[in-house]
Amino acid sequence: MSKLNEIQTWWEQQLPELLTRYDVPGAAVAVDLRGEVADFGAGVLSLSTGVEVNTDTLFQIGSITKLWTATLVMQLVDEGLVDLDAPVRSRLPEFRIADESAAAAITVRQLLSHTAGFEGDIFTDTGKDDDCVEKYVATLGDTPQLFSPGRLFSYNNAGYCVLGRLVEAVRGKPYGACLRDHLFGPLGLTHAACGPDEAILYRAAVGHMQPSPGDAFQPAPVWSLAPSNAPAGSMLAMRPRDLLAFARMHLDGGTAADGTTVLSEATAKTMRERQVEVPRLGVLGDAWGLGWEIFDGAGTGMVGHDGTTIGQASFLRLVPEHGLAVTLLTNGGDPVGLYREVVGHVLRELAGVDLPPLPAPPADPRPVDAGRYTGAYGSSLFDNTVTQDDDGRIWVTCVPKGLAAEMGAETTTSELVAFEGDTLIAKEPERGFHQPYAFVGGAPDGPAQFLHTGRADRRTAE
Repeated sequence: MSKLNEIQTWWEQQLPELLTRYDVPGAAVAVDLRGEVADFGAGVLSLSTGVEVNTDTLFQIGSITKLWTATLVMQLVDEGLVDLDAPVRSRLPEFRIADESAAAAITVRQLLSHTAGFEGDIFTDTGKDDDCVEKYVATLGDTPQLFSPGRLFSYNNAGYCVLGRLVEAVRGKPYGACLRDHLFGPLGLTHAACGPDEAILYRAAVGHMQPSPGDAFQPAPVWSLAPSNAPAGSMLAMRPRDLLAFARMHLDGGTAADGTTVLSEATAKTMRERQVEVPRLGVLGDAWGLGWEIFDGAGTGMVGHDGTTIGQASFLRLVPEHGLAVTLLTNGGDPVGLYREVVGHVLRELAGVDLPPLPAPPADPRPVDAGRYTGAYGSSLFDNTVTQDDDGRIWVTCVPKGLAAEMGAETTTSELVAFEGDTLIAKEPERGFHQPYAFVGGAPDGPAQFLHTGRADRRTAE
């Protein structure tokens, strides 16, 4: 029996039970090993209909879309139409944020690598028309700059919307048309959709959410986020096999299955080269390339990206030295637990790669003087306050606001303990995960400037 046949048999025997264990309504998985593909689906599209998932089911891929946006940008670089290290304003002169000097300096490379430095969790809905991304970018004029461009990593959804608008402006057509003309078509995709109006023509999964912690998962009240955030990951949906056609193109040096050149070989390789280091947080890569997350902890050159939308979560991993790509697409429950079981099994069996363990608090954490960490930190979605009580225990209270509050997020208070260096970690897990909190910036003996959980939240008060 071939390795892929063994994987297929394991999925058939294990995936239905794993969906029950992790409370995931439905999932589909696929693997591409040197051009040979296997896929499988189990569970249901929606708990309200009971329609079964199959290998042609479309799931939203969320922020994996950023890899598609990055690829569209790098095609323009290949064609000499965009310069990675030129200010984005050289091709998008209308780009404005609150800090004029930063707006004039931010480069395409910095946007691709999440180092542009402005507030990134902006989800303004500017309608459904073809100009919604253009209108979205026009709303960024009062967006604050958190740090000087290029200084450090901070995950930036808004930055990828700017990149999507850059592609639109250079190509002279809407983002969805750019996807269809420059990626869907050349890759020969047959089950991919730029939004709900297209997804409804296929067997499309529905996300599931908990109304309150501890409640049973229910179908989400809406299918997708705002179309204006499409380049960052609010709309794109596809079956796993079509996502792997995109991954295979990257593994094959920018060449599609039929021999079409989608990217130059040098550009495909450059996209996987590290641009910036990322604080050790357990849910992100160790570094970032031009779109790709880079995972050093796996002990090999693994890259990938994850995505989360309204009740759906997606995972993509590539191990170039083994010619391997694997994806898992889900619609609720505990997707991280399922990912570690399903994708972890594939990586171990086909590439000899073990996923690094999730971060966990020490059994006997050292005492911490939290003077450098205490204070208030804020973003557009959350206000975090770090305190230390008279017993030396450290606490973080997280208050949602804006879209996070509208989506039903609740105020939480968690105890933090020592982890590594200037990183603390939640003592108790949430959905099986202990969240690390990295404190960065500022003098070593002075207040930290940022609370980093993937996004760098700026200190707002001592």
